[in-house]
Amino acid sequence: MQHTVTREKGFATLIGLIVVMTAIAIGAAYFVTTQRLTTTDSGTDTHSVLEQAQELEKRVGESNQSTEVLVNNESGAQSLGHGEAATYTGAVLAGEQALLLEFNQADYARALASENLVVLYFYANWCPICREEFPKMQAAFDELTTPGVVGFRVNFNDNQTDDQEKSLAREHGIAYQHTKVFIKGGQRILKSPETWAQARYLTEITAAAQ
Repeated sequence: MQHTVTREKGFATLIGLIVVMTAIAIGAAYFVTTQRLTTTDSGTDTHSVLEQAQELEKRVGESNQSTEVLVNNESGAQSLGHGEAATYTGAVLAGEQALLLEFNQADYARALASENLVVLYFYANWCPICREEFPKMQAAFDELTTPGVVGFRVNFNDNQTDDQEKSLAREHGIAYQHTKVFIKGGQRILKSPETWAQARYLTEITAAAQ
């Protein structure tokens, strides 16, 4: 009888150990699986965050590039939106399709290098004829729809005339303020010290631009 009880206790102990070991094995397997899933999920999240960061950086770069382009164009002193005119940086005095600009050497060089008709008006701020006539030139440029025309008001023999303007006046033999000069293809094609009305500006510029 004693031997039977002993065998039953030993069998029960063995069953208990098997149950405990099985539970431990199941727990270990669950732990490993959970860790792998956590690692995988973490890796996926990290990869996703990295992709999002790269996409955001790309968008920011594109936005900065667009902003830079916009700023560069706006620095063209009102010339934004006028096609080739957007390359000029001087102050715009009149015109949209054809621009009338305050003279500066950089813009003048660009205009000469292009196929545009270049119109120069030699202006003195003390000259009553200039003060009366120049607004007519501005009105003509505001009305012009002819592309490929760029005009410049060039200071002449007044307190705002710089060395480049003096050199330009000498180059074209300017003796009088309110003189108009047309240049096309690098050649002077017209020079007139006469006083023009708005209609004359429109007629002369339209004909020369063709």
